[in-house]
Amino acid sequence: MSEPLTPIRPNRPLEPARSRSGKRVLLVMLAIVVLGAIPAVVVPMMWQRGKPPKLVDMGALPSFKLTDERGNVFTEDAFRHQQTIVGFVFTRCDTICPVTSLKMENVQDQTFDVGKKVKLVSFSVDPEYDTPERLTAYAQRFKADPERWRFVTGPKTQVTQLVESGFMASMQREGDRPSGVPDIAHAAYFLLVDGDLHIRGRYDSNDVNEIAEMMRAARYLARISN
Repeated sequence: MSEPLTPIRPNRPLEPARSRSGKRVLLVMLAIVVLGAIPAVVVPMMWQRGKPPKLVDMGALPSFKLTDERGNVFTEDAFRHQQTIVGFVFTRCDTICPVTSLKMENVQDQTFDVGKKVKLVSFSVDPEYDTPERLTAYAQRFKADPERWRFVTGPKTQVTQLVESGFMASMQREGDRPSGVPDIAHAAYFLLVDGDLHIRGRYDSNDVNEIAEMMRAARYLARISN
């Protein structure tokens, strides 16, 4: 008797193999493209991050003794061993101050990762009205972190002397608005003060690029001062 024939199994289709091979080629090509793009993207970013920002020295702050929103004494020592961003506001202001304070709140949020290495201070240019209690309410309105963002008032003569001479800013009252709110001309820019009490830059609060540069400069100073 003849032996039973062994059934012949059909060969596997070749098309799927080609498909898998094609996928491998595409993945390899994609990996090459990605790896080639990394230096083009990452290297410039790393270089830009390490590039020192433009900093000036506009002079050192004088000694002063004022009062913060807690009713505590606030002196130049509050600026030591940290970087501080300074702004000027008054609680009755219904024009530029709320906008400036919102921008300062945004700076606070965007620098949360550096913690107390970068702090913020807002000086009242209406110190006769802005008591610590009013400044506290104003601070709460803009979600100020009491450990990082302080609000300062004090005798008008001393505040004026510090703002105009120390910070080279203005706080000139130009009458009252129809609403009864005083019309006080004051600086709408931010200042950056280093841990040695030197003013290192002035930044337009209406320019998002300058605000970004200010935060980069503050981070840089915080890093090299460690």
